[in-house]
Amino acid sequence: MGIGLKYKDQRHMIDEKEKGGVPYLSFPLLEETGIVNQGFSTRLGGVSKGGCASMNISIHRGDDPEAVEENRRRIAAAIGVDREKMVYTCQTHTTNVALVTEEDAGKSLSETDGMITETPGLCLVTFYADCVPLYFVDPVRKAVGLSHSGWRGTVHNMAGVTVRKMEEAFGSRPEDILAAVGPSICQDCYEVSEDVIGQFKENYDPSVWGELFYQKEEQKGRGKYQLDLWKANELNLLGAGLLPEHIAVTNLCTCCNPRILFSHRVSGWNRGNLSAFLALKE
Repeated sequence: MGIGLKYKDQRHMIDEKEKGGVPYLSFPLLEETGIVNQGFSTRLGGVSKGGCASMNISIHRGDDPEAVEENRRRIAAAIGVDREKMVYTCQTHTTNVALVTEEDAGKSLSETDGMITETPGLCLVTFYADCVPLYFVDPVRKAVGLSHSGWRGTVHNMAGVTVRKMEEAFGSRPEDILAAVGPSICQDCYEVSEDVIGQFKENYDPSVWGELFYQKEEQKGRGKYQLDLWKANELNLLGAGLLPEHIAVTNLCTCCNPRILFSHRVSGWNRGNLSAFLALKE
């Protein structure tokens, strides 16, 4: 029995899992490599109260530090990673990608929206409440990456930047890399202004504009559009050289599931954060 999530279609891109009373989401494409522990949290299974209820592991949401610590312990045990070897981002919508090593265990990296590593056991952790999680696994070079991509990161090709960093640091070949576009806001829920669309027009070929954005009838004349971050990030991954069969694109919207997933569009600042986790097995 599931936890009540509503998916946009019937594709089998995400598994719902649970361990120790903590539900989390998992990508079969990545799980099948056998070399990673990975997951995406829900807002269930933790001890936080109020807007952060209940599974929030971010220290930047005004949450009780003891609750955050307990939540980190619980989610680490569920996904199968070492709580002490988590590395966290302090995200500012950049395309800064850090190469992390064992020395970074337990740290929060400032001005960082992505991380890559080849260190087994080190767990990369990034934070979300509608923005797009991007997972990268190179099963040949035994390396991983995890990046946060809101509309700014997407239009500036965070996916391509992460792939290039993995090429430079580990000798990864794009055609070997598996990637997943994680739970985030869907096109039907994501209204943006004309200046945002202008930046996408500058950075994407006109042939794909129809896939990336549209206007509802009531939006015409108001300069508002519906933007598809899922499709934009898929195009970025393909442009970086990944194979179509090596990309899993989510069909799960955070905004459509506010009881189960944190959404900034629904709750504003009175909320916790969802988290993505990715670690090479030791």
